[in-house]
Amino acid sequence: MNITNECNMKLMSRYEDNHFDLAIVDPPYGIKRFSEKRNTKQRILQTKEGLNWDNKPTNEYWKELFRVSKNQIVWGANNFVMPPSEYFLIWNKKQTVDNFATAEYAWVSMGLKKPAKMFNYGIHKHNHTDKIHPTQKPIPLYEFILMNYAKEGDKILDTHLGSGSIAIACHNLKYDLTACELDEEYYKAAMKRITKHKQQLTMF
Repeated sequence: MNITNECNMKLMSRYEDNHFDLAIVDPPYGIKRFSEKRNTKQRILQTKEGLNWDNKPTNEYWKELFRVSKNQIVWGANNFVMPPSEYFLIWNKKQTVDNFATAEYAWVSMGLKKPAKMFNYGIHKHNHTDKIHPTQKPIPLYEFILMNYAKEGDKILDTHLGSGSIAIACHNLKYDLTACELDEEYYKAAMKRITKHKQQLTMF
């Protein structure tokens, strides 16, 4: 597992074409409605003044992503212009509150040749976990993706590590992950979370 605190463009520039078998990414798409707030029980993260994590990826980013990876799964792809594909993935959040999204959509590249799939995992259950990032996704979601879309020995890429959920899923299922996070605070929080998870596993 190789996780760095750097710009994703810098990371991808070091790799040859099609180096990664599968990129699983959750790029920012301009929500800009969070602020940082903490107490002893939880951390509600919102956009920090001057922080650029919420900016949409550039065209250059997409070119690099498709250059270095054979296949891709992109969360929030309804906010971007993506290549044609008949495949997709839905996270059904089992949301009971009408004014919140009941699902999230991921675009799945044609090369994976996988029919549309749905992962059912209640947002209320997810919200009981300690949040370290505003767009944090559940570990079981990434485990579902790996079990259904990745093959043994695949090299996985994540260009927006965020909370590190994908890293924990890759560790659990023994996948080789390369990932980066630009924001130093989120990077440190994610690495602390990943390390804690690994330590807990060694206790059993």
